[in-house]
Amino acid sequence: MKSNNSIKTVVAIGIGAALFFVLGRFVAIPSPVPNTNISLQYAVLALLAVMYGPVAGGLIGFIGHTLIDLSWGGTPWWSWVITSAFVGVIVGLFAKKLNVQEGEFGKGKVALFTIANIAAHVIGWIVVAPVLDILIYAEPANKVFAQGAFAAISNTITAVIVGGLLVLAYTKTIAKKGSLDQE
Repeated sequence: MKSNNSIKTVVAIGIGAALFFVLGRFVAIPSPVPNTNISLQYAVLALLAVMYGPVAGGLIGFIGHTLIDLSWGGTPWWSWVITSAFVGVIVGLFAKKLNVQEGEFGKGKVALFTIANIAAHVIGWIVVAPVLDILIYAEPANKVFAQGAFAAISNTITAVIVGGLLVLAYTKTIAKKGSLDQE
């Protein structure tokens, strides 16, 4: 059974990274902040991180964001790639507590999911990304903190609202313990 879970996780990482890439590259909504978009891929990252845990979440964010950057013909912007991985890891750390495979996503779990995403995105985009932008690329602080603040707000909203709806839809597909499938 352990091997089956490993295979599912590897498949989830591949599919998740592909979805992250497609949404980030082709469904990104331009924002008024330069080089920053409203990014729906963080909803998929939130769903898969709570389903498969921090390793899958981190790899989906890392691989997906790297592919987005490479598709634009340049080199990956590593500070933001690392931050996407960070967000996936942090949200994924809540997977065991949320245990969405039980088919339950009530008020308490919605609150925990929301807290996980707020913490991941606020720390990631307001601290990790701007600090790495300054350290790696010598970017001006006022620019990267403005980008980070916008990314934190927009990514949190999409992860919590759209990601929360995805988690809710997923949990509705799971038969509850003690229920009988009747046809």
